[in-house]
Amino acid sequence: MRPHLSARHALIAALATAVLATGATAATAAPAGPAPAHASLRPLVDLAAERVLVADEVAAAKWGTDSPIDDPAREREVLDAVARQAEELGADPEATARIFRDQIEASKVVQRGLYRRWDADPSQAPTERPDLGRIRLEINRINGELVRAIADSAAVRETPSCAGRLTAGAAAVIHGRHLDALHTVALGRSLPSVCERAEP
Repeated sequence: MRPHLSARHALIAALATAVLATGATAATAAPAGPAPAHASLRPLVDLAAERVLVADEVAAAKWGTDSPIDDPAREREVLDAVARQAEELGADPEATARIFRDQIEASKVVQRGLYRRWDADPSQAPTERPDLGRIRLEINRINGELVRAIADSAAVRETPSCAGRLTAGAAAVIHGRHLDALHTVALGRSLPSVCERAEP
C-alpha cells in the first residue's frame, strides 16, 4: 500500500474511533424511534468540512495582523445567530449551538495549524490578504445551510445508529474532498456534539 494512502486510512480510522467513542455515551440513553433506512449524516458532515476549508481563508486574512484567532465577541454573535435560526426552523437551539461550538473550535484548529506551518516556513505564508468581511459572508451562508442540516437530521441524531452514520459520512467526505491531515483532524473536532444527547 502506498504511504500516503496508508496515512489517509489511519486518519480515517482515528476519526472513526473518536466519533464512535463520542457516540457510545449517546447510545446508552433511552432509544428514540428508528431512523429511516436511507437517513444519512453526510450532508451535515460535508457542510462542516466546507466550513473547515474556509478556515484557510480566515487564517490568510488574519495572518500578519492584530486580529486574534480567538474572537469571543464574534463567536457569541455566531452562536446567538444560529440559535435564532434553529428556533425559526422549529429545531433545538441548544443542540444547534452545541454543534456550532465545535465548528468554531475546528476552525481554530486549522488557523493554528496554518500559523505553525507559516511560522516554520515563511515561503508557504500567504502573499495576499483576503477580505475578512467577504469571508464571513461565505461563512454565514454555510452556517445557514448547516443549521438546516442539523434541523433536518434531528431524528437520525437521536438514534443509537447516529455514531455509525456519522463515521460513515465523515469517511466519505474525507475521501471525496481529499482532506489532508490538518483538515481531517479539524473535521473530527467539528463533529463530537452531533450525536450528543441533552441530559434529561
